[in-house]
Amino acid sequence: MNQQLAVLETVLKHFYQSPSPEPQLVAGILYSIQAGGKRIRPLLLLDLLEGFGLKISQEHVKVAAALEMIHTGSLIHDDLPAMDDDDYRRGQLTNHKQFGEAAAILAGDSLFLDAFALLAQADLPATQLVELTQALSLASGTYGMVGGQSLDMRSEGQTLTIEELQRIHENKTGRLLHFPFLAAGVLLELDVESRELLDSLGKNLGLAFQVRDDILDVTASFQELGKTPNKDEIAQKATYPAIFGLEEARGILAELLDQIHQQITALEAKGFQGAVLKERIEGLAIGS
Repeated sequence: MNQQLAVLETVLKHFYQSPSPEPQLVAGILYSIQAGGKRIRPLLLLDLLEGFGLKISQEHVKVAAALEMIHTGSLIHDDLPAMDDDDYRRGQLTNHKQFGEAAAILAGDSLFLDAFALLAQADLPATQLVELTQALSLASGTYGMVGGQSLDMRSEGQTLTIEELQRIHENKTGRLLHFPFLAAGVLLELDVESRELLDSLGKNLGLAFQVRDDILDVTASFQELGKTPNKDEIAQKATYPAIFGLEEARGILAELLDQIHQQITALEAKGFQGAVLKERIEGLAIGS
């Protein structure tokens, strides 16, 4: 994992080494993209490729890095006063607190667009690049993360059904976590059955991650989260603990993780080496 992270960080840093007409914009971008974080989305993609026996190349890492750029841009925008209005992210001041709101908006905009420039630089078959570009765009925009964020903002203070809550989570958080599983199917040129299994696994993981995030918002400290806790409750957001209670939310998470474990086992029957992925998934479990 350390080697994967080192190459990922190098690719991200290298993209912004070319002279820019606005160095201050680049400084703002690097402030957020180099702020740490678990890098779970890009690492999931690399885990999947390695698990199926594919030798990781710089081109694969560019796909993973493009995903991380989209994710980081979304965090910058999520933290803005008009959105979640947070002062800290990954243990440091949020981008708009450090550089101002306008600069933060532009840094997020750049990351959303730069991701596709980096993806286009990957020396991969043209058919794969087209499929990956479409998948990442759909996961990020109106039909994915941004659409889910819009639903989330409009749901504040409302009583939602479980179906409505799940629709928000599937898009706002789930789609970017789902992308590594779609991308792996493309890069590995897997059969339809394997792709469908990866698709279902990715959807379950995306939902599990958000349920976990909901739980941690009401149980973890600032030091553990790297951001302000209890923000969802204060904003009257629809979350799993708010609708089901904390203990049932824990049960839902445990059930999802069990389903994910079974799906990884099914992939192992098709030749996938799942030990690393299982270990990463187990890290999402929350003690009582």
